[in-house]
Amino acid sequence: MKKISILIPCYNEEENVGPMSEAIVALFEGELSDYDYELVFIDNDSKDTTRIKLREICRQNPHIKAIFNAKNFGQFNSPYYGILQTTGDCTIAMVCDFQDPVDLIPRYITEWEKGYKIVIGIKTSSKENKIMYGIRSLYYKLLNKFSGVEQIEHFTGSGLYDKDFIQVLRDLKDPTPFMRGIVAELGYKRKEIPYEQPRRRAGKSKNNFYTLYDAAMLSITSYTKFGLRLCTFIGMFCGFVSVIIGLIYLVFKLIWWDRFAAGMAPVLIGMFFLGSLQLFFIGFIGEYISSINQRVMNRPLVVEEERINF
Repeated sequence: MKKISILIPCYNEEENVGPMSEAIVALFEGELSDYDYELVFIDNDSKDTTRIKLREICRQNPHIKAIFNAKNFGQFNSPYYGILQTTGDCTIAMVCDFQDPVDLIPRYITEWEKGYKIVIGIKTSSKENKIMYGIRSLYYKLLNKFSGVEQIEHFTGSGLYDKDFIQVLRDLKDPTPFMRGIVAELGYKRKEIPYEQPRRRAGKSKNNFYTLYDAAMLSITSYTKFGLRLCTFIGMFCGFVSVIIGLIYLVFKLIWWDRFAAGMAPVLIGMFFLGSLQLFFIGFIGEYISSINQRVMNRPLVVEEERINF
């Protein structure tokens, strides 16, 4: 009997862990009864009653397991680490708030049985904020334009990964993993399953400007030279424009020596413009250096505090 692992990362999901576990267990006791299963929750240091509920859920069903992180290790490290701890013939990663519909699981498994080692869900539309969906669409198009690796548009990480690909992830030893980019760069031939993303079942999204910015910069620094090339080209352009303006001012001064007074305004404007440009690109380069620094330090993905039912 083949074993299916389901990985559910969670953070402050006290209203969702119970219904999510019930929905998945019902699926494997009914439609997917021909398969063995394990359901692994990895909690990223929740501050509500999520851990209390998970302990009770694990006590009632030995197929359900839990990993409690010692602290919050971020939205990328925790799910990635959780995937590496699964033991099934394949692993299905899903979020805890039901925005990855549970009915995708049988569809993933059907395609896996046909021979696909990677089966992923692709959002074709969303019942969430339309503006954010549009911004994400633009972001993916820009990222694909400047990336050497074709990125997967509207792929959130939800999908099925065969144990062979899980072994690739284990061997990778990446301390700053970006799962969406890794699947695009190193993954086997994949099958994409379109779906409409529903609203959260309960609770509030943990994403904010900082987490979204973090995700965007991780993908940019990991898979593009865009920032560095932008620094070079804009620097060259500004240098060229400065030389042209300088020559124009020189000609005007030579022709109208007594009447042409440039004043301090152009000097101050130029100083502020170039100063702000330098600060912007120093910060941009700093993002790349920060990414390099994290990889060089090679710290563990996650430090566990407790395991249940392993």
